[in-house]
Amino acid sequence: ISSLKIPSVTGSCSHMTGPGLGAILFGPCSVSILGIIVLIFQAILLAHGGLTTLGANTFSRLLPALFLHMESTDSAINRRFSIFLAAALGDLFTYCITSVQLGLAYPSEAGGILASVVKFLGVFAPTQVPLAVIEGLLTTAIVVFLESFALPELKSIGYRKEA
Repeated sequence: ISSLKIPSVTGSCSHMTGPGLGAILFGPCSVSILGIIVLIFQAILLAHGGLTTLGANTFSRLLPALFLHMESTDSAINRRFSIFLAAALGDLFTYCITSVQLGLAYPSEAGGILASVVKFLGVFAPTQVPLAVIEGLLTTAIVVFLESFALPELKSIGYRKEA
């Protein structure tokens, strides 16, 4: 899902991130390893990201998924809504962290790091906000579908459906 790039402002691109679904299905530890494999695949075969930015990309994409995994499994609110929130917020937090990283790397001459972070958030927001909503809806639909038709297989990989 993260290989589907959509052009954004000033030549950058936005895309759904996907670790929310992985964290919900496989848990935060497994998705960390899977995420690094996906990032290496994208860097080598798709020229997206890069090997020199592997650490920054891993941090910005997987950290939100690790924290939001608990949102989808231990929430007292509606399960489907919590899955949606975990995937959508994970996607948005990824670009917030990326904006901070870019702001630190390229501080603005007028306004410094904070002004640069705000500029990068402005670049990503027009495409990333709708993509986060789409990722939340898509992740919820996939989890509901898998729970409906493949619950024994999900349980065999360690997934537990909350009541």
